[in-house]
Amino acid sequence: MALNVALQNPLTFWVFLKFLSQMLTVVTVLFLGIYALDILGLFFFGIHTYIMVYLYKKYNTNCDTDPSRNLSLDDPSLPIVTVQLPIFNEFYVVDRLIDSTIALKYPKDKLEIQVLDDSTDETIQKAASLVAKYKAQGFDIHHLHRTNRVGHKAGALDEGMRVSKGDYIAIFDADFMPDPDFLLKTMAYFDDPQIGMVQARWGHINADYNILTKAQSFGIDGHFMIEQVARNGSKLWMNFNGTAGTWRKKTIEDAGGWEHDTLTEDFDLSYRAELRGWKFRYFKDVVCPAEIPAMMSAYKSQQFRWCKGSIQTAVKLLPRIWKADLPWKTKAEAVTHLINYSVHPLMIVNILFSAPLLLMEYWSGFSFYDLPLEVLSGTAAVLSIGSVGPLFFYAYSQKTLYKDWKKRLVYLPILIMIGTGIAIVNTRAWLEAVLGIQSSFKRTPKLRIEKNTDALKDRLKYTVPLDFHVVLEFLLGCYCVFSVVLSFLVGRPYIVGFLLIYGIGFFFVAFKSFQEFTWKYKETRNAAQEEIPQEA
Repeated sequence: MALNVALQNPLTFWVFLKFLSQMLTVVTVLFLGIYALDILGLFFFGIHTYIMVYLYKKYNTNCDTDPSRNLSLDDPSLPIVTVQLPIFNEFYVVDRLIDSTIALKYPKDKLEIQVLDDSTDETIQKAASLVAKYKAQGFDIHHLHRTNRVGHKAGALDEGMRVSKGDYIAIFDADFMPDPDFLLKTMAYFDDPQIGMVQARWGHINADYNILTKAQSFGIDGHFMIEQVARNGSKLWMNFNGTAGTWRKKTIEDAGGWEHDTLTEDFDLSYRAELRGWKFRYFKDVVCPAEIPAMMSAYKSQQFRWCKGSIQTAVKLLPRIWKADLPWKTKAEAVTHLINYSVHPLMIVNILFSAPLLLMEYWSGFSFYDLPLEVLSGTAAVLSIGSVGPLFFYAYSQKTLYKDWKKRLVYLPILIMIGTGIAIVNTRAWLEAVLGIQSSFKRTPKLRIEKNTDALKDRLKYTVPLDFHVVLEFLLGCYCVFSVVLSFLVGRPYIVGFLLIYGIGFFFVAFKSFQEFTWKYKETRNAAQEEIPQEA
């Protein structure tokens, strides 16, 4: 109606066009502003990876143990240590976990083992049987089974600590196998009364199992070999990684104990302890082997928990960190560490803006390519420096660890591809954390995939259900392909490279998720068909 009136009156029509022009200008400025902030955010996190490598090179020797300080089994001053093994439905790996813990070299009368069992399946009986077996051999081992699961892992750790005998608490998740010398190598460093926690590096027992485990091994190596060393070696804050570490019980209590209002209780407790003035130690040469998730559904579930928990911790603790009397470097790195998963929503924004950016001169009359060459060249250089940062970061982690690191770099694009493919899952996790949307703790299924001959199809007991992310991943993959085609049609093929990597990543993650769903579906259908004759 209003449009018809405007068309009948030339002056009104002119005013209407002027209004549309102004609105389009506002939309264009808003679009460019959001895009600029997005690019700056990605650039910031890219530059941060260079800083981590620099700090690693400068301070890496600070994270090596001193072999002369290794404790002896005959040392009468050895303190009592409680080893906590939190488990939930870990039928495939609970025996491996308990067996490796029993093998720890430490006096029997000073080693207490707690199997903190929240299971609801036959893991309960398996764990109880193993505990009874080792108790009969003289080990101080206890099976603490809960039925309420209040607080999930954090709740189990807290309840176990209340009845623990040791002044030190070592924690190992179900997918870890501590080296027998773990305690003898690390406990000596608690002679400094300010040390509240000692963390070891994660190793891998199945890194070469499939493409997914190879990519994850790169990511884990980057965090544990570069980031943790850079932070701890330069006396910045670092976090306990939830497993393969030992706490001073007094530190946990002083920091307020285990809390379960975030999905990363380890990250939360770490920063609360450091706010109280406690110091941590990290050793890159003490390695605790672990199993890497070999199924996409398990990996996505793990990433969702880590991402959401990190941002929840940021929302919870950033105001306290900002107000604390701390050096600016400590504050800056703590904030960056807490919000690091923000790179995923930034990536999604970057992808979604690609097509409108390519068509901008058609809908707004403005084109980046009308800018002076100096501006375009400078912008391209800045973006290139930021985007290459993660590649350099992960490549350098391989160089520090492996003699054949150059051959291993062939898997680096796979890491980038898969890291992009999970951006949708992590963006949802990020948004839920920021908006305060609560969700239950979902642990990562452990399937005991140790050898390349182990078959995933035979270990489907704990598969994660298919969710709507698969549809969004497939659609965003299609959008990336559309943007690639569009870039050629408009003669701007400058962003084809990253769009192809993004697109392949989304398609791969969606395909693997759906493939695992079909495995479970077929297994369930076959099991149902086998029961029919018996009922008849």
